[in-house]
Amino acid sequence: MICELVDAKKVYPMGDLEVTALKGVTVGVQAGEFTVFAGPSGSGKSTALNLIGCLDRPSSGRVKVDGRDVEALSDAELGAVRARRIGFIFQSFNLVPVLTAAENVDLALRLAGMNEGRKEKVEQALVEVGLKDYMTRRPSQLSGGQQQRVAIARALVKKPAIIIADEPTANLDSANAVAILDLMREMNEHNGATFLFSTHDPMVMERARRVVRLKDGEIVADERR
Repeated sequence: MICELVDAKKVYPMGDLEVTALKGVTVGVQAGEFTVFAGPSGSGKSTALNLIGCLDRPSSGRVKVDGRDVEALSDAELGAVRARRIGFIFQSFNLVPVLTAAENVDLALRLAGMNEGRKEKVEQALVEVGLKDYMTRRPSQLSGGQQQRVAIARALVKKPAIIIADEPTANLDSANAVAILDLMREMNEHNGATFLFSTHDPMVMERARRVVRLKDGEIVADERR
């Protein structure tokens, strides 16, 4: 398993109350999967991905990422796993506005301390997502679809074990959404990259090889195609 939740529970304090986002979820993902965590708002899908992405810790249960038990890692070690072994693609792109496309991708390598051959790696990543002629443009000079391609290049440039995409098509029109999904599917098929999505978009689910459906913090279906 490239990542695994074992009886993972997550409870958030809300004043005098507690809100249970995950109710003891167990699910594993193999390397090379193209998997969607699907469900309505509040279903627990984003919480599950946050645990796998080492952005949060479970209230109880276990989380294993890239063969390591998250509970045994210090905050510094968790940060290193996030920086080197996990790529993130956000619905709002999260690009630095004053940096060019190439500089945004390069930033991921610098933060991970991966300095060898940075220029070549950045150029290759942007070529792979179809932005060979847009490397020196800033986010404001790019369309939404192009900005998402930069975000994909930024996630892939580190050759991470897992790429986590949180509602990656939410801010795109349908034509760009289809193009971005097809691009990520191609990356999955040709490069063996492991993709995990959170979504409630049927179009994303249609392109997944596996759909894990959550409702009220529990898995209600696990469909493989």
